[in-house]
Amino acid sequence: MKHNSHCNRRPATGPGIFTAASLLLAVCLLWLSPASAGKLPDSSPVPGGVVLLDLPAGKATPRASYRDKPVMVLPNGTGFTAVLGLPLATRPGRHSLQVRYTDGSTSQLDFEVLDKTYTSQHITLKNKRMVNPEKRDMERIGREQRQIRKALATWNPQTPDNLRFSLPVNGPVSSPFGLRRFFNEQPRKPHSGLDLAAPEGTPIQAPADGRIVDSGEFFFNGNTVFIDHGQGLVTMYCHMSHIDVKPGQTVRRGDVIGTVGKTGRVTGPHLHWGVSLNDARVDPMLFLDQLPPADADTGKTGQ
Repeated sequence: MKHNSHCNRRPATGPGIFTAASLLLAVCLLWLSPASAGKLPDSSPVPGGVVLLDLPAGKATPRASYRDKPVMVLPNGTGFTAVLGLPLATRPGRHSLQVRYTDGSTSQLDFEVLDKTYTSQHITLKNKRMVNPEKRDMERIGREQRQIRKALATWNPQTPDNLRFSLPVNGPVSSPFGLRRFFNEQPRKPHSGLDLAAPEGTPIQAPADGRIVDSGEFFFNGNTVFIDHGQGLVTMYCHMSHIDVKPGQTVRRGDVIGTVGKTGRVTGPHLHWGVSLNDARVDPMLFLDQLPPADADTGKTGQ
């Protein structure tokens, strides 16, 4: 979509023009605001979902936190909106967002989290070490988990360019978010991302502007890239066959960051795509500006 050309015009001068020019500028700023209609993720107040909370109007610039972690706050034209991610382990019921303003005042916003039951998925892996790692693997796994947690908890104050993502790979969903997983009939952590089916070597594109915060080759996740989009929004790309970016590099929406592979704990080539918001793993589907193509032979790939 092209910007309205009137937003770029220099306003005329003279009697009676100032008010009209100011109004036009205000409308342009509202239209370009990151929190304007159509650019926020879908609201889904469930474990693994996203909550959108309008903050009280008329206050100084707010900062928000949930469980002692900073929360994204965006201007919405008349005030501010908090964009909050809910961890999969969140219990249904009443929760609170803490808000602090630059004038020193504070407030608390209560909201309700609804219950949601995710389905189960059973995956058989031939490589037994990927189910029950050996002692020699555990030190590496522990070190890698610390690195992954640090990347996903990245926070910088820059406002995200857009909260509606394009698909990193144009493939159908082979495993949805939130599945209760069983590897060789042994329960493991829920599926914290979205698996997109695609042939090995398929280019993976950045779904929005950002900065490569980290990358590496991990025991479970294989070749992995992390993109920081700003204000606690971080995306993760796993099982890649090749990585084409480096930490610190800036990427734009549509840039190729690597290719689909089958590295790490998998049964076949696919992209595991994760979204972390205020250090909570949330459903990537809530951020998509288009649905993945329909139909896939699900259940055959897994992280």
